[in-house]
Amino acid sequence: MTHVHRFPTSAKAAATNPLKMSQPLGAALAFLGMDRCLPVFHGSQGCTAFGLVLLVRHFREAIPLQTTAMDQVSTILGGYENLEAAIRNIHERMAPDLIGICTTGVTETKGEDLAGHYATFRQRNPALDGLGLVFVNTPDFAGGFEDGFAAAVTGIVERFARPAGTTVKGQVNVLAGSHLSPGDVEELRDVMEQFGLKPIILPDLGLSLCGRQPSDFTPYSLGGTTLDQVRLMGTSEATLVIGEHMRVAAAALELKTDVRSVFFDRLTGLEPCDRFIRTLAEISGRPVPARLRRQRESLVDAMLDGHFFFSRKRIAVALEPDLLYAVSSFLADLGATVTAAVSPTQAAVLDKVRATTVMVGDHSDLEAVAREADLIVSNAHGRMGAERLATPLHRMGLPVFDRLGAGLKVGVGYRGTRDLLFEIGNLFLAREMEHGHGGPHGDGGHHGAHHCGGGSCGCSAG
Repeated sequence: MTHVHRFPTSAKAAATNPLKMSQPLGAALAFLGMDRCLPVFHGSQGCTAFGLVLLVRHFREAIPLQTTAMDQVSTILGGYENLEAAIRNIHERMAPDLIGICTTGVTETKGEDLAGHYATFRQRNPALDGLGLVFVNTPDFAGGFEDGFAAAVTGIVERFARPAGTTVKGQVNVLAGSHLSPGDVEELRDVMEQFGLKPIILPDLGLSLCGRQPSDFTPYSLGGTTLDQVRLMGTSEATLVIGEHMRVAAAALELKTDVRSVFFDRLTGLEPCDRFIRTLAEISGRPVPARLRRQRESLVDAMLDGHFFFSRKRIAVALEPDLLYAVSSFLADLGATVTAAVSPTQAAVLDKVRATTVMVGDHSDLEAVAREADLIVSNAHGRMGAERLATPLHRMGLPVFDRLGAGLKVGVGYRGTRDLLFEIGNLFLAREMEHGHGGPHGDGGHHGAHHCGGGSCGCSAG
C-alpha cells in the first residue's frame, strides 16, 4: 500500500498563486441556481467586482451580482442602513423573487448581526413580506468556496422548506454540490427522467447557467429552482445528496421534512455510477433503461481501451475538496498514482483521498510536489506552473477562463466518466506519440494485435 503523507496546511507566509476561492463566491453561485434570484454581497464594491469578474470569465454569461457598497463610515458604525437601502432598491427596480445576502470580510470583521438585521428588516418593511430573503454568514477569511455554497443551500432550505403529510410518487430531491457543473446537473436530470422520476434539484445550475439567451434583459437569474419547488421538497420520496459538503444542508432538510437522505460522495467512476443507478431503480420501481445499459457498456469498453495509458502514470491534482476526491479516486481506479492532492481548505472528505501526499495549499505548493508528474489536473490558474514544469494540464473546476464551454463539461454518470477518461487518456497518448511510440497496442486498442515487441512498452500483454 502506498505510504501517504498528510500535511494540515502549507507553511508558506503567503500564497503566490492562490487555489482558494472565498465563501461569498460559493454562496453567490448557489443563489444563481435559484430562479429569479439576485445575490448581494454585504460589503465593499471591490469584493463584489472581483467575484463578478471570475464568474463571468468562467461561464461567459451575464452574472447578476449586487453589493451593499459599504464604505469606511458604514463599516465602522454598522451596515444595516446600507443593507436595507440595497434590498429596497433592488425590489423596486428589479423585482426578483429571492435576494440572497452574503457577508464578506468587511462585515464579518465588524460583527454584523444578520439574524437581527433580518428581523429588523421584516419589522420595518411589512409591505415586502412577499419578497424572499435569505441571509447567510460567509466570512471570506474562513472556510472556502464549498463552505459558502453549502451555507447558502442550508439557508434556503431552512427558510423555505416545509414538512408535508403527503408524498408525491416519483418525486425526488437532489442537493447538488458546488463541484457539479451546469453540464453535470443536466446529465443527472436526464438520467433521473429516464426512470420516470421528477427531480427537484437544489440549486439547479443546469437551468440557470447553461447558456440561455433571453429575449429581453433580465437583472436576475434566469431559470433555476423556484421557491415553490423548495416548498414542495417535503413531499418527495427521497433526497439524493451529492458531495460531502452538502451533508449539513441535507441534515437541515431531513430535520424539517423527514424525507430520507441517500449520500453519494462522488458520481465519477464505474462503481459509484452503478450505485446511483441502482438507487434510482429502487426508488422508481423500474428496470434500468436500455439506453443506460448501453452507456455502461461503452464506459467499460473505454476503460479497457484506456487503462494501458493510465497505468503507473504519476498525476498531481489541485481542486476543491469534493472534486479533488472524485477525480483522484477515478484516476486511482484506472491504475494511476496520484502523487499529490492539494486542496485549498480543510475538509472531512480529504481523509478518503487516495494520494501519496495530501495537503492544504495553493498552486505553488502543487508545483513544488509535481516535478515528477506526468499530468497536472487543476483549474486555469495552474497553467503557469504546468508550463514551467513542461507538464500537460487538464483543466477542471472553477475558474476555467481559457477554454470555451467550461461550464457545460460533463464528468459524472457513465457518459461523463467515459468522456473524462478519453480526455485525460488522449493527453497521455499524445505525449507518447510525441516520443515516437504509438501506445501499448498500436492503433488497435485491446481488440487489435499487439505491436510493442513482446511487452517492451511495460504493458502486461505479450
